[in-house]
Amino acid sequence: MTNLLTPIAIKGMYLRNRIVLPPMATEKATSEGMVTDELIAHYVRYAKAGVGLIISEHSYISPEGKNSPHQLSLADDGVIEGLSRLAKAIHQADGAAGIQINHCGMAGKPAIIGQPVGPSPISDPRRAGGETARELSREEIKRLVKAFARAALRVKEAGFNMVEIHSAHGYLINQFNSPLTNQRTDEYGGSLEKRFTFAREVVQAVRTAVGAEFPILLRLGADDLIDGGLALEDSKLMIPDLVEAGVDVVDLSGGLGGYRSDGPQGYFTYLSEGIKQVIDVPVINTGGVLDTEVANQIIVENKADLVGVGRAMLKDYSWAEKAIRKLS
Repeated sequence: MTNLLTPIAIKGMYLRNRIVLPPMATEKATSEGMVTDELIAHYVRYAKAGVGLIISEHSYISPEGKNSPHQLSLADDGVIEGLSRLAKAIHQADGAAGIQINHCGMAGKPAIIGQPVGPSPISDPRRAGGETARELSREEIKRLVKAFARAALRVKEAGFNMVEIHSAHGYLINQFNSPLTNQRTDEYGGSLEKRFTFAREVVQAVRTAVGAEFPILLRLGADDLIDGGLALEDSKLMIPDLVEAGVDVVDLSGGLGGYRSDGPQGYFTYLSEGIKQVIDVPVINTGGVLDTEVANQIIVENKADLVGVGRAMLKDYSWAEKAIRKLS
């Protein structure tokens, strides 16, 4: 019987179990986005504890997409050396490692990037009175697609096992997907299919950049959790197209409304169950999982193929080690 400790292979990536450390911002990079010894030590502790897959925090693909003062960067080739040290350290601790690539879009803070950009000239719906975004031109969108691809290639060149594209939590790709933030009337907006054009182009460009055998994960904000926003049924219609474009694993989370809930553990299980109905690639369930038994049951009941444990592991580096002992 498949459970939380059952190994899984995804293309050339072997995972010793199905425990995932999801990407969580640490603010441990330098102000220029470079890797620090503190950042390396943070992730190595999880690898030594037995985590199957470590997905390092969201990293900006271009300067105007930076979200926080000490966010990790993938915006130029100068970051590769430091990232290589991070990947090597995780591998030496027997972990599999990846990085999430991102652009914050209209969620950007003027103090960091100046005027934010987005699919439409509106402000972030989560911030009352926030800065109005400047609408991206078609030419700028094409450049951003290339920037995502270049960032993904840097991840591969640095020696990581996979790359994850961030399309959740109210950031740029999520903003294109959602009717609440995408009011365009060109080929990047309007219908559900057109709103997902940017996401599809990013996936295709990343696939071309990294090659056929390098695993691509997509963190999908499958439900905006806001009235009038993207809903699970919309995502179920579109995710097969993104898998066809090159996605190997779908990592489920919330959209514009964020990623936290007051619900019970595994509160995004309805997303992983729904998405599993329409695709045949592995699905990651992340959402308030605290207990080993809950994580294991999600796998046993085939509600997801891997389980992300965020806040619980942030509080306790040894969570995976304890889970492995408990289930062995």
